[in-house]
Amino acid sequence: MSVLPRLFPRNILPLPRLAAIGSHLSPPTTPFQPTNIRKMSTQSLPKTMHGVQVSKTGGPEVLEYKTDLPTPTLLAGELLIRNSIIGINYIDTYFRTGLYPSPKPEILGREAAGEVVALGPSGVEGFKEGDRVVWMGNGGYAEYTAAPAAKTLKVPDGISSEDACAAILQGLTAITLVEEAHKVESGDWVLVLAATGGVGGWLCQILRAKGAHTIGTVGSEAKVEEAKRLGAEVVVVEEQGRVEEVVKEKTGGLGVRAVFDGVGKATFERSLELVARKGTVVSFGNASGAVEPFSISKLSAKNVKVARPSLYNYIYTRGEYEKYADELFRLMTDEKFDVRTHKTYPLKDVAQAHQDIESRKTMGKLLLSP
Repeated sequence: MSVLPRLFPRNILPLPRLAAIGSHLSPPTTPFQPTNIRKMSTQSLPKTMHGVQVSKTGGPEVLEYKTDLPTPTLLAGELLIRNSIIGINYIDTYFRTGLYPSPKPEILGREAAGEVVALGPSGVEGFKEGDRVVWMGNGGYAEYTAAPAAKTLKVPDGISSEDACAAILQGLTAITLVEEAHKVESGDWVLVLAATGGVGGWLCQILRAKGAHTIGTVGSEAKVEEAKRLGAEVVVVEEQGRVEEVVKEKTGGLGVRAVFDGVGKATFERSLELVARKGTVVSFGNASGAVEPFSISKLSAKNVKVARPSLYNYIYTRGEYEKYADELFRLMTDEKFDVRTHKTYPLKDVAQAHQDIESRKTMGKLLLSP
């Protein structure tokens, strides 16, 4: 699960990519100066590539592994990346099933790490061929991606491409949730649902570092110790039905200062009940389905705030993106935060990866090897 908007509803085949990716996000560039696309000098780019295309909505079976997809051509502000490792996020299943509508056919995948192999005609200053990078955007389930330079970062020395890919989207999501959606302070009691999930695991680590008290929920007894290891002070198994009891006990009946809820429909009403007066319910995922409409007057009983944040609106500018990415890389290197990987699947086995992530039995990031 992750906080992801529909700002990037593309890398769609055969439709053209939206130029807005490079134009509305401030790239680290000088003004537009058209030049010819610069390609690798040491080898030629293939005309086709391996990748996974979705032509219609449905279950994992609609993920079609193909060996003859066209290698992307570049627009202004784009870099051609040869992906070495690709991330899977729960939101990928929303676009696959149609919960989040998007034009088809399309290539899913919101982030990957790899090597810059060609530069677009402009808006790519600061990058060169051979750079090891991690990017966010669209079209990750493929050998090559035309990635927005504005959302591409050089991977620091000391961080592997695998860790950079596994951390970038979920780690940034967690950081911005506790800094922007609800500013968590030391001593706060906070409830994190799905505490061993991708974003949940990052939240637990960050909240512990901030001195907050975290109550984490998990789906089974097998996940309890992992949630505690990541930083949850108290862990409750959802099926035991004791979440309300534990929250009231630990907070003296006052409720938690914030609920970070990536589950959605099944837990939203409970989150409203368990949040403290003047607290915040941060709803950032729909693992159980989209939250149903509710009466806004419900919030007045405790002056509660509800946030439905999008990561990309917190990292809209290049400055915002670099600020939070620098903090993420610092946590990974200086603070030795754990970058958890559940499993790396061959790209052709992406359907199995989707089945696994939807089973809610995974812990940590699912990755693909092209």
